[in-house]
Amino acid sequence: MESWRAPQVPRLPGRGLQLRLHDTPSGQLRPAANGPEASLYVCGITPYDATHLGHAATYVAFDLAYRVWRDGGYDVRYVQNVTDVDDPLLERATQTGVDWTQLAARETELFRADMAALRVLPPTAYVGAVEAIPAVVTVIDLLRQRGATYEVDGDVYFAVSADPAFGEVSGLDAARMSELSGANGGDPERPGKKDPLDPVLWRAARPDEPAWESPYGPGRPGWHVECTAIALQHLGAVFDVQGGGSDLVFPHHEMSASHGHVVNGSPPFARAYVHAGMVGLDGAKMSKSKGNLVLVSGLRKDGVDPAAVRLALLDHHYRADWSWAGADLSRAEARLARWRAAVALPGGPDPTGLLAEVRGALADDLRAPAALAAVDRWAGAALAAGGVDDDVAAPRLIAQVADALLGIRL
Repeated sequence: MESWRAPQVPRLPGRGLQLRLHDTPSGQLRPAANGPEASLYVCGITPYDATHLGHAATYVAFDLAYRVWRDGGYDVRYVQNVTDVDDPLLERATQTGVDWTQLAARETELFRADMAALRVLPPTAYVGAVEAIPAVVTVIDLLRQRGATYEVDGDVYFAVSADPAFGEVSGLDAARMSELSGANGGDPERPGKKDPLDPVLWRAARPDEPAWESPYGPGRPGWHVECTAIALQHLGAVFDVQGGGSDLVFPHHEMSASHGHVVNGSPPFARAYVHAGMVGLDGAKMSKSKGNLVLVSGLRKDGVDPAAVRLALLDHHYRADWSWAGADLSRAEARLARWRAAVALPGGPDPTGLLAEVRGALADDLRAPAALAAVDRWAGAALAAGGVDDDVAAPRLIAQVADALLGIRL
């Protein structure tokens, strides 16, 4: 599957710092990669209702990590999936009377366009669930060889008991796991399961549903094993960072990790699990089910500069839960105008300290608001001085810093 066109990223003088990120299981900041290579897997969209601001906030956050790694001289291998066959997608297709493949293709293309507009660096591998079915079958075969699978009425399940480390990603108790499983596509009350939390690996064909041939009969892959298979195929047995929204901690990342643990023979699957907060709208959680979505494409259609949208997202720390309001966009548009006015001057204050400050803020768990504040201070000083008798190279370097590290084209 094709991703989207990569923006040109300026090279900055010197070299960036080692990135540290908050690891959900340990609750600690830790080096995200030890170099010279870094590997990242971020769970992608199920292609319907793309791209809402919750999506955008997550992918902009991990885009920052990608940029910090590159600035530090790392060779980055970044993988993102597209869940282009799954229950929510099929349900939406049925509701709207649109063929599911057409719906998936349309929304995936819209997502690509939104990511390009937001200057998000494309993944090095962008992989759909459908094209990954052979890899999924391979993983299920390996799990079966390790005695970690069983069948219920033709559906193949994973036994969470096969992974002694199950539960370590989320740290939740069984009752909370069961609650979240039932709310997120699981079937904890299904008769015949060995454990209510056991997730489906291969769903046997149902009437009027797409299906593919497999050693277990026609059907389609489960949600969690899809990401395990894609990560193993493109990143190897163990990789540096598993990323996504905080709503994926359980069941998705917990289950994907357990599949990986059993295939590998032991933990880890990812060395760190990093999660972005949830974005609401006017005080309520923004979600597809509620229909209270603000779409990036809608803002673009209304003439909003994508750089302002990105600045509005960066004004919140990636791990924070927050609620979008009109003031976020107004504040971002004013900031963008100030920055552009400042870099248009013939000179400006010495930017050397600012580069170090922005690098330091982003390397410390992607503290984007602190980085924005640093540029604000430079822009304010530049505008106050009017560009007279200052460093004539400063505006150009500031524009490069904003582009290379923050993804803001001035």
